[in-house]
Amino acid sequence: MSTIELQPVKGTRDFYPEDLRARTWLFAQWREVARQFGYEEYDVCVLEHVDLYIRKAGDEITSQLYEFKDKGDRHVALRPEMTPSLARLVLAKGAAMALPLRWFSLPQCFRYEQAQKGRKREHYQWNMDIIGLPGVAGEAELMAAQVAFLRRTGLNLEPGTPDIVWKVSNRQVIQFFLEGLGITGETFAAVCVVIDKRDKIGNEATVIELGKLGVGIEAADKIIDLLNTTGLEQAAAKVPADNPGLIALKELLALAEAAGFAHLIKIDLSVIRGLSYYTGTVWEVFDATGAMPRAIAGGGRYDKLMETFGGQPTPMVGFGFGDVVILEILSERGLLPTFSRGIDDVVFPMGPPEFAVATRVATFLRTQGRAVTVDYSGKRFKAVIERAEKDGAKRLLILGSNEVRDGVCVVRTLGGTERKEEKVPLKDLGVG
Repeated sequence: MSTIELQPVKGTRDFYPEDLRARTWLFAQWREVARQFGYEEYDVCVLEHVDLYIRKAGDEITSQLYEFKDKGDRHVALRPEMTPSLARLVLAKGAAMALPLRWFSLPQCFRYEQAQKGRKREHYQWNMDIIGLPGVAGEAELMAAQVAFLRRTGLNLEPGTPDIVWKVSNRQVIQFFLEGLGITGETFAAVCVVIDKRDKIGNEATVIELGKLGVGIEAADKIIDLLNTTGLEQAAAKVPADNPGLIALKELLALAEAAGFAHLIKIDLSVIRGLSYYTGTVWEVFDATGAMPRAIAGGGRYDKLMETFGGQPTPMVGFGFGDVVILEILSERGLLPTFSRGIDDVVFPMGPPEFAVATRVATFLRTQGRAVTVDYSGKRFKAVIERAEKDGAKRLLILGSNEVRDGVCVVRTLGGTERKEEKVPLKDLGVG
């Protein structure tokens, strides 16, 4: 008989109960922050039409799709991101929805890319988006939500040496700069895809790739020089004062100051983000120590995405926050809570004759809202106690033949340094 492969498909994960506890906790934090900011949860099917992701600008995501033809000869793909699906939902309802919308989701996404530290071929992510709100107030609100979540985890975000930094730019800064070099339209979008890879491939390779798009060496050098710009003052020295991207960055910093997180923002014009649909503010969130080489989260404004799907231009801004990177960071820093099974009581019938009574006790306790398991194993008493304590149970209810005969149950308190036991009448536990 042949054996099956026991390991998950490369780049994917299994979640045993102890692993799922951490994911469940993370999702709870994300949902709570979204609730505090007034966002509603939505979801869509993980399977989408592939046309939703195929764009003309040569986005890297196109080559990373898990795509196939289904039995009805439809060309479909496992979603690699949530934003196009969100645009589809909004476009489907049209004017029936009152704007602005504040929505969030926790989708599982799939991309066929090189698996490495902080990166899998599938991941869950926290998406928050605002639809129908122009200006940078939306960006500031979404960044504030990210700040609120990271503070909940115990990461230090205070002035001085914070654990996390937001690298922020605006696509309009580079757009107007490139227009001055004669780079517009689809060439502009393709150039953005190339320069988004600069950190990975280096300046020399970036110049070569830009050359393939018809960008001369002199123009390429000017682009590299602009990408090296950090800080608002440096940006203002290289970009005209009326550049709408520069104006938006100044407004964003003012709102961030009002919200108390301006000290976490670093203006960095090298932040482009590889997706072609971004039109304004773009940002990425990083571990300030550099120990994690990839972004924790990223976001941006995409006001023209609806237009590419045949709709009207609609102000939209949002972010994606993956589970893999943040769980690794929190684990490495010892900030993940201890996750128990959440069991309140373990009922231990010492033999089969006590099984029925134990079942009635457990049933009664569950009606009281308690989480209860019955240990039918028949193992030695010491092993039963050790397992109950390992599972985080608060009480062990012991039922032997003598206890049942006398109409009582021995209730032992677990988890403390001092053993506490009492005999509780079975009638008080729903028996008799």
